[in-house]
Amino acid sequence: MRLFFANSAFVKVPERLIVRGGKWQSSGLWVRYGLIIHPTMGAVLIDTGYTFHCTRANERSIGLRAYSAILRPELIDAGQPDAFLARFNLAPRDINYVIITHFHADHISGLSLFTKARFVACEHAWETVCKASYFGNLRHGIFPELVPKDFKDRFQPLSGKPTVETELGINAKDIFADQKILALPLPGHAIGHFGVILRMPEKSVLYAVDTQWLFAALPDKNHPGFPSRFIASNKNHLSISSRVVERFRDNGLGDVVLSHDPVQTPYDIIDVEKNT
Repeated sequence: MRLFFANSAFVKVPERLIVRGGKWQSSGLWVRYGLIIHPTMGAVLIDTGYTFHCTRANERSIGLRAYSAILRPELIDAGQPDAFLARFNLAPRDINYVIITHFHADHISGLSLFTKARFVACEHAWETVCKASYFGNLRHGIFPELVPKDFKDRFQPLSGKPTVETELGINAKDIFADQKILALPLPGHAIGHFGVILRMPEKSVLYAVDTQWLFAALPDKNHPGFPSRFIASNKNHLSISSRVVERFRDNGLGDVVLSHDPVQTPYDIIDVEKNT
């Protein structure tokens, strides 16, 4: 099994908003998404990052246009799915599964590109999106218009996957029933938010997604305050999840990757960080 991350965009955010005591100087956050080459399931994505569907598509709603105008993500050409997958002689039609860690726009913007893929996600998270009002979803950066119309037909809920105990002593869902890719509950950032433990041949990797935006924010004393806490679905759960991620890293259980921290990891395709 092999793992690679692409950076789909840069988003400039004052560091102080995402880590307590940080500088007011803007930090260029990455927007990662992952590609797994699985020995039996083939090409699998973890999320999709930002794509033109969020930033340039003519049919966008007013809310999505406003969201994009406020955050101003700078798309990275080489980090967009078509270009990234082409490096591996793949195209969007070759993706068999997309694992959706949560439904924020920067993680599902490109779902409609993957017309053959099945979607693995938290059932409660999807039901919450369906039941929420437009403004309820908007508050959390969720835009159902980014979800393919046939999502329900291709949806595989985590609730139907086998449960296994992880090295953390926490139960996770075994996505392909082979104990290679595990969905680890990391609640707090968003409804149904989960990380992914990938049991690679050399060592395990925990993709902790948006448990925090920066590694510096993981310790309790560095958790960001308002307005970042306002975005979180549950700040108490977020604190607990942050400690779980710290425990995985500090106990030597494997590497940790966050979606937005700009520090490069061994799994990043380095030259996708710049436009070509």
